[in-house]
Amino acid sequence: MTTLMMILGIVVFAVGLLVSIAWHELGHLSTAKLFGIRVPQYMVGFGPTIWSRKKGETEYGVKAVPFGGYIRMIGMFPPGEDGRISARSTSPWRGMIEDARSAAFEELEPGDETRLFYTRKPWKRVIVMFAGPFMNLVLAVALFLTVLMGFGITQQTNLVSSVSPCVIAQSQNRDTCKDTDAPSPAAAAGLKAGDKIVSFDGVKTDDWNQLSDLIRATPGKDVPIIVERKGQEVSLHAKIATNQVAKKDSSGQIVEGQYVTAGFLGFSAATGVVRLDLGESVTWMGDRLGEAVDSIASLPGKIPALWNAAFDGAPRAADSPMGVVGAARVGGEIFTLDIPPTQQLAMALMLVAGFNLSLFLFNMLPLLPLDGGHIAGALWESLRRQAAKVLRRPDPGPFDVAKLMPVAYVVAGIFVCFTILVLIADVVNPVKIS
Repeated sequence: MTTLMMILGIVVFAVGLLVSIAWHELGHLSTAKLFGIRVPQYMVGFGPTIWSRKKGETEYGVKAVPFGGYIRMIGMFPPGEDGRISARSTSPWRGMIEDARSAAFEELEPGDETRLFYTRKPWKRVIVMFAGPFMNLVLAVALFLTVLMGFGITQQTNLVSSVSPCVIAQSQNRDTCKDTDAPSPAAAAGLKAGDKIVSFDGVKTDDWNQLSDLIRATPGKDVPIIVERKGQEVSLHAKIATNQVAKKDSSGQIVEGQYVTAGFLGFSAATGVVRLDLGESVTWMGDRLGEAVDSIASLPGKIPALWNAAFDGAPRAADSPMGVVGAARVGGEIFTLDIPPTQQLAMALMLVAGFNLSLFLFNMLPLLPLDGGHIAGALWESLRRQAAKVLRRPDPGPFDVAKLMPVAYVVAGIFVCFTILVLIADVVNPVKIS
């Protein structure tokens, strides 16, 4: 049964992956057609074609390797300086440029002269290239909202799970009281497991982060506490102790290994599935977006640890970069967890949503061959033309993105090497769900 559920989870993630890729390419396709650019191909996947069908002027199909997709637009790059589509050269650097240029025109047909990508205004090209990543962002937001507002997510709540009998600095990593330890304010006040704190120091709250912040902000203060116990409200009083507690970041998450001196009540909060409202969901997604940006920015610094995990048997960090294979494996593990099926589905949707958020941010990097590289080229062309107009100089014409193709090959090579490293680590030392 476990194996069957593992396979089911992998299949669910694979379907989500294919839908995400197809959705991304649909953004490019729809806007390209909107602006009159001819698109000969729309493909999900790479390698040999498994299935295809031509409708109108576009061939739609699925290929064997589901790790990406593409659309082919006519005239991605302008002709060379001599006005020709290609002019062969013995220079390897120049050859890369000419190969890219000739590929952009290899399916040119009569009448396509007015339907070339590079002839469109820069703002239209920006829209075409941005539409793909934007579709991933839309899908990510839709999936996040579905989970946050529909299924709910597991969070700490104001329900008391257990009461600490004494005050222990959290940095000491012990849970046994000594004779010299003072009784915890929670125990002295009569707080019990199963109580739900509904008001603290006169502030009504059902949000754990808010309650935690209120407790931390009142060291040494005698505060009234109202709890719900067996359906009835009970009033308690506690003098909040001063203690060393785990540091929290701006989003309320615990910062591992860092501590601050703050107020301490002395109880463990129970976890539960909590549905968020729209405002809370937007805030939650904003925090995740910031974390995702930080994660991409920190990727180069994680390569040594990833290498050690892949080849030296070092522990794989929980925030280690993870590829499609690793994500599929996590998707399989989700469906083997001993949690309700609704939460299994919610976690799977979260995984696909996170994948789409990563696709959006990754593709917006201003590097060829990513969409962000083409966007940067179009913006640079617009800036050059506007500057020439202001300075009353001749129009410099379209910016030749093909000249950057050698750099694009280098970037692509780095991405391929990184992808292989992540793949090896995902196979031999995968990230696992705790």
